[in-house]
Amino acid sequence: MKLRVNPNRMELLRLRRRLVIAKRGHKLLKDKQDALIKQFISLVKENKALREEVEKRMADAYRSFLAARAVMSSRALEEAIMLPGVKSFLTADRSNMMSVFVPRFRFEQEGNVVNYGFWGTSGELDVALDDFADLLPKMVKLAEIEKAVGLLADEIERTRRRVNALEYVMIPQLEETIRYITMKLDEMERSTLSRLMKIKEIVRAH
Repeated sequence: MKLRVNPNRMELLRLRRRLVIAKRGHKLLKDKQDALIKQFISLVKENKALREEVEKRMADAYRSFLAARAVMSSRALEEAIMLPGVKSFLTADRSNMMSVFVPRFRFEQEGNVVNYGFWGTSGELDVALDDFADLLPKMVKLAEIEKAVGLLADEIERTRRRVNALEYVMIPQLEETIRYITMKLDEMERSTLSRLMKIKEIVRAH
C-alpha cells in the first residue's frame, strides 16, 4: 500500500532518500541479526555442555553425600558441616555483546571446605564437600551464560521484527509510492507537453 503524499518532485526526492536509508538500515540490521544468531548458537552449545557437566557432577556429589550420611550419625554429620570453612565472594559486572549488555560474574573462594576433624567422619563426606565447592564456580558460570542466552534471544526477536518491518512494510511502501509519483509526474509532463503543442498550433494558425 502506497503512502499518502503529494505527487511532486520534492516529495519524490525525499522518498528516494528515505528508500536509500531504509535499504541501508535493513542491510545493517540483517547483518546484526546474523551475527547475533551465530553468537547465540555458540552460547547455547556452551550452555548445554556446561549444564550436562554440572548435572553429572552434582549427581556424583549427592551420591557421595548420601553415602556419608549412611555411615555417619546425624549428630556427627551436623557437627562436621555446622561451621563453614570457605568464604565465597561474588562480584557482578556486565559487558557489551553485539549491543546487548550481558552479565559477567566473578566468583572467588577462600579457605578449606574440609575444616573438621577426621575422627568420626567419612571419606565420602570429604569427597562430597570438595565436589560441591568445585561446582559453585561452574554453577555461577552457568547462570551467567543462561542469562546471556535469554538476553540475546530477546534481542534477536526485536531485531527480526525490525528487519521484517523494513523488508515487508516500509521498503515496499516506499517503492510503490515512488512508482506512483513517477507515473503521475510523467502523466503531468505529457499533459503539459500536449497543451504546449496545442497552444503552438493555435499561435501558428493565427
